[in-house]
Amino acid sequence: MSCLESELCKERKFEEESEEVTLDGSVDLHGGPAIRAKSGRWVAGIIILLNQALATLAFFGMGVNLVLFLTRVVGQNNADAANNVSKWTGTVYIFSLVGAFLSDSYWGRYKTCAVFQVIFVIGLMSLSLSSYLFLLKPKGCGNEKIHCGKHSRLEMGMFYLSIYLVALGNGGYQPNIATFGADQFDEEHSKEGHSKVAFFSYFYLAFNIGQLFSNTILVYFEDEGMWALGFWLSAGSAFAALVLFLACTSRYRHFKPSGNPLSRFSQVVVAASRKSKVQMSSNGENLLHMNAKDTSTNGNRKILHTHGFKFLDRAAFISSRDLDDQKGTGYNPWRICPVSQVEEVKCILRLLPIWLCTIIYSVVFTQMASLFVEQGAAMKTTVSNFRIPPASMSSFDILSVAVFIFFYRRVLDPFVGKLKKTDSKGLTELQRMGVGLVIAVLAMVSAGLVECYRLKYAKQGCLHCNDTSTLSIFWQIPQYAFIGASEVFMYVGQLEFFNAQTPDGLKSFGSALCMTSISLGNYVSSLLVSVVMKISTEDHMPGWIPGNLNKGHLDRFYFLLAALTSIDLIAYIACAKWYKCIQLEEKSEENNESKV
Repeated sequence: MSCLESELCKERKFEEESEEVTLDGSVDLHGGPAIRAKSGRWVAGIIILLNQALATLAFFGMGVNLVLFLTRVVGQNNADAANNVSKWTGTVYIFSLVGAFLSDSYWGRYKTCAVFQVIFVIGLMSLSLSSYLFLLKPKGCGNEKIHCGKHSRLEMGMFYLSIYLVALGNGGYQPNIATFGADQFDEEHSKEGHSKVAFFSYFYLAFNIGQLFSNTILVYFEDEGMWALGFWLSAGSAFAALVLFLACTSRYRHFKPSGNPLSRFSQVVVAASRKSKVQMSSNGENLLHMNAKDTSTNGNRKILHTHGFKFLDRAAFISSRDLDDQKGTGYNPWRICPVSQVEEVKCILRLLPIWLCTIIYSVVFTQMASLFVEQGAAMKTTVSNFRIPPASMSSFDILSVAVFIFFYRRVLDPFVGKLKKTDSKGLTELQRMGVGLVIAVLAMVSAGLVECYRLKYAKQGCLHCNDTSTLSIFWQIPQYAFIGASEVFMYVGQLEFFNAQTPDGLKSFGSALCMTSISLGNYVSSLLVSVVMKISTEDHMPGWIPGNLNKGHLDRFYFLLAALTSIDLIAYIACAKWYKCIQLEEKSEENNESKV
C-alpha cells in the first residue's frame, strides 16, 4: 500500500509541476496564465537568440560596409560618408523609442517584433533591387578600382528610402526582442531568475556572432564589388529570422501592454503642480497607498515609496477635496495618483543622469563603423596576394566580446563574488559600466598611437591613399579588442541595468534607453566631426580628417575622444554614487544590492 501511495504522490507532484503557472504575471498566446512547463524558458529563449543572430547578420551585412558603399558607389568623400553613416545609425536607434512605445503601450512585445521585422525584410529587399537595377552602373563597379557613375535623384531617393526602411524595421524590433527574450524567464522562480540574468550575456553574444558572419563573409563579397549579392544574402537572412520567430509563436510567454505611459507621467506632474502649496509631513503620511491589485496595471508589481524628488510626492497626497471625490465618482487621476504611479516617474528621472553618461561611450563605439574602417583602408591590407577588407577587422571586436563574456561569467564574476563575501555575485551593473568607460579610454589611446605610426610610414604623394602605408592593418587589432572588452562591461551591463531598474510596464523603454544612447552617440560623433573639421580647416589647412588621411591628423581626433571619455567617467562615478535603485514590493531589499 505504501508503494502505491508513493507512486500516487509522485504522479500527483508531476501533474502539479506540469500545470504550475508562472509567478511573474506572464500569459500565454490566448491571454491565460502561462504554464511553466509548456511555455518560455530556454526553448523559446534559444529561438529568440537564433532570431537575433540572423537579424544581426542581415543588418550588419549592409550596415558595416555602408561607409564604403557611400564612397565607392554613391561617390561621397570620407567626411560626408562618415557623417551620413553616423546619422543613419543614429536614426536606427531613435526608431527604437517608437518600437518601445508601441510595445509597452498598445501592441505588446510579440506583435511589435513581428511587424517591424516585416518592415526590415521589405527594406532590405528594396535595397537589393535598387542597387542591382540602378546604382551599380557600369557593371562591375563598386570595388576599389572601378567607381560607379553619377545617379539621378530618383535613384538616390530609392536608395535612401530603402536604407531608412531598414533603419525603421531594425530600430523598432531591436529593443523589444531583448526584453521579449527576458520575458521567457520567470524572475520570481529561483532557477529561471538566474537564467534571465544569463540570457542578456548570451543575447549580446548572439548579436556578435551574427556580426562575425556579416563582417567576414558578406563584407568580403561587398569589398570585391559584389554589393547586390551581399545585400540579397542579408535580405535572405532577415527573412529566415522572421520565419523562425513566427514558427515558435505558441511557445512564447507574454506580458500585457500597460497603456500609454505619457498619460500616466502627465497625471503625476499635473497633480503635483496643483498641490504645489500643500504642506506635507516629512514621514510620508497621508499618501495614497493602494493594494497591488488596484495599483498595478495588468499585473505589474507595486513600486514602494522612496524619499527622493519630494515635490512629486504631492501628487499622491490625499487632500480633503480628494476625499470628497472618492465618496462620489472616485479619485480624479489628474488630481491624485497612487504612490506606485508617482514612483514610476521617479524611476525614470533617476535613470536619466546614468543614461546621459553613456552617450560619450557610444561616440567611441561608433568609430568602428566609420573612422576605424577609413583608417584601416589607408594601411597595408594585403597578406601575400590576399586583400583583407578593412571592415572585416571588426571581427576582432566580436572575438573579443566572445572571450570577455566567457571570462566575465566564468572567471571574474565568481572571483569578485568571493572577495566581496556577500550574497550578491561579482560586480554590480553600475560598476561594470564604469569599467567599460575605462577600457574605452584605452581603446582611443591605442587607436591614436596606431595612427601616429601609420602616418610615420605613409606615402605622402598619393591621391586616394588606400594601401599607402607600410604599417600592417593588423596593428588595429588592439583597438578593436579594447572596444570589444568595453562592450561586455558597458552594453551588457546597460541591458541588465535598464531592464532591472525600469518599472514592469516600461521594460521595452528600458532597452530603448540603451539603444537611444547609441543613437545620440552617433549624432554627437557626427557633430564632433563637423566641428573639428570646421576648426581644423581654417587658414586653408587640410583638417584632421581630410579625404586624404595622410595629410590629416586623425590621431588628434582619437586623443580628443580619449580626453572626453575620461571627463565623462568622472561625471559617471558621481551619478552612480547618487543613484537609488527601484524598490519593488517583493524585492525591495534585494534590489539595493545593485547600488555601487
